[in-house]
Amino acid sequence: MKYMLLFNEPATAIPQDQKSPAAQDYWGAWGAYATTLAKSGIMVSGAGLMPPSMTTTVIMRDGKRVVQDGPYAESKDILGGFFVIDVPDLDAALEWAARSPASSVGYTEVRPVLPE
Repeated sequence: MKYMLLFNEPATAIPQDQKSPAAQDYWGAWGAYATTLAKSGIMVSGAGLMPPSMTTTVIMRDGKRVVQDGPYAESKDILGGFFVIDVPDLDAALEWAARSPASSVGYTEVRPVLPE
């Protein structure tokens, strides 16, 4: 069964100085996690996302399109990316979610993907 792992972290958990040791540790942990998923053979797809400041939100109100730069809802946590995995059951998906770097500072949402 396919599950989407959605990685949510506090904005403060993402190092601002990309040359710092903290950034190297942060991106190293994500690289190792992605590599492990890929080598396991369960990864279907995935991607990181640009920061919330790059968001454009579209809302339809009374038949009119309203476009807003930036995220619609203010939140301390940001959706940083996702992976779609194909595993036997929810328990296996939860095991992979628990291993994500996001789960130690924020949370990883696990959702079943609708069948094609």
